[in-house]
Amino acid sequence: MHYLLAAIGAVTLAVMLWRAYASSERVGVPAKRPQVAPDDDPDFLRKLSEQQRKKKKDDDEE
Repeated sequence: MHYLLAAIGAVTLAVMLWRAYASSERVGVPAKRPQVAPDDDPDFLRKLSEQQRKKKKDDDEE
């Protein structure tokens, strides 16, 4: 019985230490981009600009 309790305690301690000291950046896992408001997001602004240019070009052709 003592061996079972010791094993459970060792596993619990190992998991707690792993979670406390594990690196937040894992190999192969891309880092999450911070939350950015749409008006500050360069990708969003670029896509919006492209859509506006395309729409204007389509309107000019008609």
